[in-house]
Amino acid sequence: MYQLYYSPGSASLVVHWLLLELQLPFTLHKLDFSKNEQKSAAYLAINPSGQVPVLFDGSRYLCESAAIVLYLTEQHPKAGLVPEQGSAQRAEFIQWLMFLTNQLAPTFRLWFYPPDLGMTDYPPATKLALQHKIESCWDRLEQHLTQRGPWLTGDKPTAADFLLTMYMRWSRNMPNTALAWPRLKWIADQLRQRPSWQQLNQTEGLTEWQY
Repeated sequence: MYQLYYSPGSASLVVHWLLLELQLPFTLHKLDFSKNEQKSAAYLAINPSGQVPVLFDGSRYLCESAAIVLYLTEQHPKAGLVPEQGSAQRAEFIQWLMFLTNQLAPTFRLWFYPPDLGMTDYPPATKLALQHKIESCWDRLEQHLTQRGPWLTGDKPTAADFLLTMYMRWSRNMPNTALAWPRLKWIADQLRQRPSWQQLNQTEGLTEWQY
C-alpha cells in the first residue's frame, strides 16, 4: 500500500489525484504547514528538502511531483495515462512533464514565496515580471494545444494533463487565470468532471476551483 505525505492544495495534489484516479490503495499523512511540520526532524529525514509530496511505495521514499507522476503511471500502465514506451507521444509526454516542472513550478514557487528571495513582498515590477513569465507559459501551451491538441500529447489525456491542471488551479487568484486561455480551460473543465477530482477536493477540504 502506498503512503502519501501531503498538504492540501500543494504540489502533492496531483499525486493524491492520480492515486484516486488509478484506484490504488493508499494512506495519507497530512502535514500542517502552519506548524512547520514539513521542517520537523522526522520529516526531513524522509525528504531533506522539507517539501511535499513524498510517496512511500513499500520500499523507498520518492520525492518530486513529476517524478512520482511518471513512476505511478509506469507502474500502472493499463490505466492509459502514460503513452507507450518508445512512441512519439511518450517523448512528448516527458517533454511536457519537464516543461511544467522546469518552467511553471519554480516561477509559481517565487510568486507564492517572496521570503525565498529574502523579501516580505515583491516590488511591483518584480511581481509583474513573474506574472508575465507564468502567462508566457500559458501562451506556449495554448499555441501547442491549438496545433496538436486537444490534450498535451494529442487525442488522449495523460498524467501530464493532470499535472497541468494542478498548476492551472494555482493561478486561480492571479490577475489572469489560466482559464482565460480557451484550450487550457477545456482541459481543466474536462478533468474537473472526473469523480476522482471531486473526491480529491472533498478529502483535502478544498472549496475553490472545484468546477
